[in-house]
Amino acid sequence: MNQAEPKTVLYFLWNYYDTLYDLYQEQKISGYISRERMQQVCDQHGTSIQSQLLEYRIVRQVNQDMEFHSVYYSLFEYLLNEFKPLLPETIQKYYFSISSLFRKIREGQRDDRNILSNRVADLSMQIKEFGELVEKNTIRLLAETRELKSNVQKIDYREKVHKASFWIEYYILPLNQILDVNHPDSIANRLYDVSEFANQKRLNFHDEGIRVQFSTLYNQLLQCNDDLLRQSRILTNELLPLIERIKTESTILTGFMEFLKQPYKTPTPPLLKSERDLAYSKSIYLNTREFFEQFLHVESMVVEEPQVPSIKWIFDKEHYKTRLSQSLPVESFFGWAAETLKGEYEHIETDKFFSLAGLLFEEDLHLEFDTTKAHERIRTDELNLRVPKIKINTHGVSEIPYADR
Repeated sequence: MNQAEPKTVLYFLWNYYDTLYDLYQEQKISGYISRERMQQVCDQHGTSIQSQLLEYRIVRQVNQDMEFHSVYYSLFEYLLNEFKPLLPETIQKYYFSISSLFRKIREGQRDDRNILSNRVADLSMQIKEFGELVEKNTIRLLAETRELKSNVQKIDYREKVHKASFWIEYYILPLNQILDVNHPDSIANRLYDVSEFANQKRLNFHDEGIRVQFSTLYNQLLQCNDDLLRQSRILTNELLPLIERIKTESTILTGFMEFLKQPYKTPTPPLLKSERDLAYSKSIYLNTREFFEQFLHVESMVVEEPQVPSIKWIFDKEHYKTRLSQSLPVESFFGWAAETLKGEYEHIETDKFFSLAGLLFEEDLHLEFDTTKAHERIRTDELNLRVPKIKINTHGVSEIPYADR
């Protein structure tokens, strides 16, 4: 069968729009277009386009009847904004398709480049279809709810309550769960994982072409996230409150209508009962007294001045080693350390004193201990130390008088 030129098909759709619209409405109501109904619609518009519809593949034959191809049926739905709301179970299938493609992409990063590229493209297509279905569902649910609110069809209030509960239970709450990113099994949560992965691979994937695809996928997910948040806000801020008002309004009106049918069966309270009330609370005196009494007995408070944090002292070994070298010979090392610290800081701190004591372990110093076992006492800010007397003459070996050599 030869495929007609695109311009020819578009011109055909424009030229016979009224006929196609009636056929679309017939399929929308009956689910198919019978051969008899096809003939009736064509006769009403004075056309005979059955053969062209089949030739252009606008409709297809199903047994003895016909139906629109899904592409053209979806086109009319989109143009007329007449989407049929899908059950969340139908939309949930995208969780499995997106999860499967995502798993294969992660596991097959080193596989054939063309296979990986096709999987990324298919994942992008699945995300796009999912976003469009959610938008269509939200638009249709909002239209259905507003129509139910206005009650154009004048349906019974009990039926309004039943429909409102039906929309909430089977459409709105499950769809809201699908869009909840904090729910571990929601599609929004899965898209968040895909977004994190795409963000990493768009920066460090080894193949430039695939890296560009991941970058495009990441940007698509950012836009998809904004769209899903917008749809979720519509569900939460518009649809649910609107339907809850329908339920409340319908329940009150239904009960009042039942009351009017038998107004004398139940005693009613007086509707215009006069009452006197005060603009302030009856217990305002006691409350005011209690408020002021809490300030009569003020407990004493101790305010401590904040201590200025001390600057941490860092031991400069080279500096003190140089000073020690300049002071040689030293008769008492510990005495020299105490005098040095006292000269710099006016008092001897224990941690600084022990830091200077570490100079005794330097290899280039020669130490001499007093053989008389004499000790000296040094007092720091925390301790009273009894230390040996250690003499340091020069670097290396001690000087020995020439006569004793």
